[in-house]
Amino acid sequence: MDPSCDYHFLHRVLGKTVRIILKCGTFQGILQHVDSSQCIFLNRVKNLENGRNVPGIKRFFGHEIINVELLDDLEQLAAERNFTPTGPREIPLTKLSEIDQGSLRDQSTHRANVVSPVSQQLCLGNVKFKFLGEDSGEDIEYIVINQFQKTFGSAMMHIKNQSVCSIAAEGVNLCRHGKLSWLQIATKHQVFLFDVFVLGAQVFKNGLKMILEDPNILKVIHDCRWLSDCLSHQYGIMLSNVFDTQVADVLQFSVETGGYLPHRISPVQECLMRYLRLPDKCVSFLEYKQQAIETRAVKLHPQFRKRGKSPDMSCNDHEDPEIWFVRPLPPVLLNILALETMYLLPLRLLLLDKIMSDLTTLADSYLNAFRQGSADPLGSIKISSMELPEELRQLADLYNLRRKTAVQKFQLNEEGFLIRGMGAISEKAENRL
Repeated sequence: MDPSCDYHFLHRVLGKTVRIILKCGTFQGILQHVDSSQCIFLNRVKNLENGRNVPGIKRFFGHEIINVELLDDLEQLAAERNFTPTGPREIPLTKLSEIDQGSLRDQSTHRANVVSPVSQQLCLGNVKFKFLGEDSGEDIEYIVINQFQKTFGSAMMHIKNQSVCSIAAEGVNLCRHGKLSWLQIATKHQVFLFDVFVLGAQVFKNGLKMILEDPNILKVIHDCRWLSDCLSHQYGIMLSNVFDTQVADVLQFSVETGGYLPHRISPVQECLMRYLRLPDKCVSFLEYKQQAIETRAVKLHPQFRKRGKSPDMSCNDHEDPEIWFVRPLPPVLLNILALETMYLLPLRLLLLDKIMSDLTTLADSYLNAFRQGSADPLGSIKISSMELPEELRQLADLYNLRRKTAVQKFQLNEEGFLIRGMGAISEKAENRL
């Protein structure tokens, strides 16, 4: 049997139970992913030698594997493959050493015409996205990078040539104690989804570390605290030159209210609706994301159908963040990863415009300070005078007016912060809890 057939066979049985015989032990679990470096990923892993369960998803390296045995549905699979099983299906390690790279490349670039109807409305490929009533949009596609082949090198070269990119990430408990699964990077023309779980720490050593630490590339992130902590303590990466849209939102609120601070921060979906003026349907992909996480949790833990809590669940309520470690990741979730990263770029531009509006207004006042008035006063004004001009003093009056308006518009809490409205998306999320 040729290697490509065995590779396709393994991908046809993803989600089935297999037994892996290693040089130093035997394990059993659900087959999640097989990559080009002969690594096999299993979920619900059990060490058959001591009978203990291994939490989470475990990666087995090709050089350690002696045999892989398929345990599920042997008769049905035998009929499909026209062979007669005499025991568990054995797949020698040598049969995993060569991969049909062409099929992987075909699957790595996702477009709208190859996804399911459910995810059609979320896909980036061949779709024009228009912001704020613009007459033209840009064609944007996303590429899943899960191996160190030509596509990875091309992605590194493309990102290194950018002055601005946006970054997002998904995983479990994303901080120094958690697990990073996906790192998404979007530029003006492209979105890359890096499968960190499959590629491992080498993905940073091969180029991403240089990009994330590059002081000449501006990274747009919404709430960079968690990712920064994770990258620093787990991968030794000092994230730099960041434009945080969550910080910018708080700064803009302070400017609007004459110096007051909001009582809470805003999630990304709120900011998209507030500044990009996106309707509910345009940010509904974030609702799909939440539903997908909850749906998987219910499948794995049926007791959650009544929205109860289980002592077996490590996360809050009825969510299952381990969904980000499923391989292959469903197309609808890949689309969501791409969308939530791509939207950060126009969000930054709108926030910049808002924050800089006072500067623009004052500069316009400066332009007209002398040229539209009489020339008589100019004789008594020294060019070297350091006295604060009247045109700039009006900023204090403007801030005082904004503070009075803000107190009338918002309520103050005990800490002196303004109580900000939840927003449509946040209210829906709060109602589910």
